[in-house]
Amino acid sequence: MTKEEVLNQVQVIFRDVLDEDNLIIEDRTTANDVDEWDSLNHIQLVVAIEKHFKIRFTSSEIQGFSNVGEMCEAITKKV
Repeated sequence: MTKEEVLNQVQVIFRDVLDEDNLIIEDRTTANDVDEWDSLNHIQLVVAIEKHFKIRFTSSEIQGFSNVGEMCEAITKKV
């Protein structure tokens, strides 16, 4: 699976969890760029991503993500 394919699937998850049908995310997107992306939604996003891709992130991985691109790179390595 390519990083672009992962990003497309992650975008669908973000739209669903954040209830924002028109949300566009990119590699450099951060929580500061998305109004609905607060700490509670962050946990829901991580859980939904782990469930969708059937993977698990460590707490240090989760804390190390500075943007969506880094999260997608980690997903790509795990799938």
